[in-house]
Amino acid sequence: MSKFGDLKSRSIEELESISEQIREKILETVSRNGGHLSSTLGATDIIVAMHRVFDPEVDPFIFDVSHQAYAHKLLTDRWDSFDTLREFGGICGYTSPDESKFDYYKAGHSSTSISIAVGSAKAIALKGEQDSRTPVALIGDGSMSAGMVYEAMNELGDRKYPVVIILNDNEMSIASPIGALSRVLSRTMASPLYQKFKSKTKELLEHLPDGATYVARRVEESFQLITPGILFEELGLEYIGPIDGHNIASLVETMKIAKSMRKPVIIHTQTIKGKGYKEAEGVGKEHWHGVGAFDLKTGKSLKRSSAVSATEIFSKKLVELATNDRKVVGVTAAMPSGTGLNRAIEKFPDRFWDVAIAEQHAVTSMGALAKEGFKPFCAIYSTFLQRGYDQVIHDVCLMNLGVKFAIDRAGVVGEDGETHQGAFDISYLRPIPNMTLLAPASGKSLEFAMEFVKDFPTPCAFRYPRGSFILEEENPKPFELGKSVLLSRGDSKILFIGYGNGVGRAVETAKILGRDISILDLRFVKPLDRDMLVDLAKSHSRWFIFSDSAKIGGVGSAILELLSDEQIGGVEVISFEYEDSFIPHGNTKLVEESLGLLPRQLADKISKLIG
Repeated sequence: MSKFGDLKSRSIEELESISEQIREKILETVSRNGGHLSSTLGATDIIVAMHRVFDPEVDPFIFDVSHQAYAHKLLTDRWDSFDTLREFGGICGYTSPDESKFDYYKAGHSSTSISIAVGSAKAIALKGEQDSRTPVALIGDGSMSAGMVYEAMNELGDRKYPVVIILNDNEMSIASPIGALSRVLSRTMASPLYQKFKSKTKELLEHLPDGATYVARRVEESFQLITPGILFEELGLEYIGPIDGHNIASLVETMKIAKSMRKPVIIHTQTIKGKGYKEAEGVGKEHWHGVGAFDLKTGKSLKRSSAVSATEIFSKKLVELATNDRKVVGVTAAMPSGTGLNRAIEKFPDRFWDVAIAEQHAVTSMGALAKEGFKPFCAIYSTFLQRGYDQVIHDVCLMNLGVKFAIDRAGVVGEDGETHQGAFDISYLRPIPNMTLLAPASGKSLEFAMEFVKDFPTPCAFRYPRGSFILEEENPKPFELGKSVLLSRGDSKILFIGYGNGVGRAVETAKILGRDISILDLRFVKPLDRDMLVDLAKSHSRWFIFSDSAKIGGVGSAILELLSDEQIGGVEVISFEYEDSFIPHGNTKLVEESLGLLPRQLADKISKLIG
């Protein structure tokens, strides 16, 4: 456990002091290393109370997304190592059982916690441990916008497994407290007397004559209408709240009651984002959700890179396209600033939307817009587009609709790690009929790619990296369907094939080798430039593939399939794509170095291969 030891015997005053120490530690570390800040500061008091009431050694502690779980890490076995947060080889920014026995589940995507809690409750019941173990899930109000949450609550309300769900409401998006009345209701609903009265009332209603039952039910319903929990009550969950998520005494008392009820209970807490750091406190400060290194005194970023990011280029170009064409529309799923769609939303609020954490809905809704003749851009991170995969197939590609998927964060994303690496989009999109896949190699070619897809009539997806492109091109060619660009033709039999940001890596590797090497900017992985590749096979017998993507089902696989289909022999294909394992967190350069993907490392490998 942590330096604070077991919290069970600590006074409320001591718990409050521990919360303050934890916030100070989080601020010191995140200001230096970067990380998630406002949400984890806001959830600190809740997590301290969880550790007081529940036991993480036996009770499954389940954190939705788990970006808010820094206090949990500090209360278990990671106080001394917390300074390595998000560093390569250090503490992960999310929960991970590989890191600590106190982390029940790996997490990084939202809205999974209640499903995990239901599954763990089923297992606990089957093992006969329900009297000694209680799953407790902490979920933010933002995660409540995803349908998976309601699928889980639908079953939980029916099966009645003992599960405690703590809703961390830091945006007042579900219910706003109404002064003294709200506090009275919260205390009343959390009291043992009220819960006992409620239970007895239900028993009484079952035995009353029809007329009396009707009247009694109307009284009960009238009372429920002035409480904010009617939705959860109708789903079959007991509801307590809203309560002050920074009042540790109230949190502890309420959690004890909820745990003792032995049924599904949702505790609605209200917290302040960024609690304890004035610069980050309150709503409307989205940039404090996840931050890079910053000056703790002033709150100013310490980021010094002047390179223009691919996201920035996408954002500006999208506004330009939308200004010139009223049929251009777009959507993102809770990532307006992350994807750069915020500019378009601000300028054209009737044509660009943030639909919250609802990737499935985002994809399908854009399909309908495409059917009606609009030109929708669906801007979603590579790792999050996975969540809308069935909708990509069923609601876009099956209908052959012209949705343009702007896939941000393709490739290694750095400190967010294995749950966020953009490794799989080529592999999962390439098998889908009617889908076209392309990738720009530079900032300027990204603009050309967007001009190409704007009027493209069928489904397509273009990917680009987090941060800036490796390659800088002065005058790239416009995109033509299925056409690659030969950047250089050498006299050797060696061919470098780059896709997307991999083109820049191929160019840098060729410079280090200092050899006369042909370099192809593939541009399209579906459809491939058959004529160009067949022609190059006549003069080049060693092909090296550079792409920020999984090797299985990736660019190299596509190339090998073409060579097989064309019955072309005598060509050796070596792919420098990601091997079959999840990629750890850390500084992007250090992660790529660990994978052997830096240009100098690739040059050494190729030198050994070609002699």
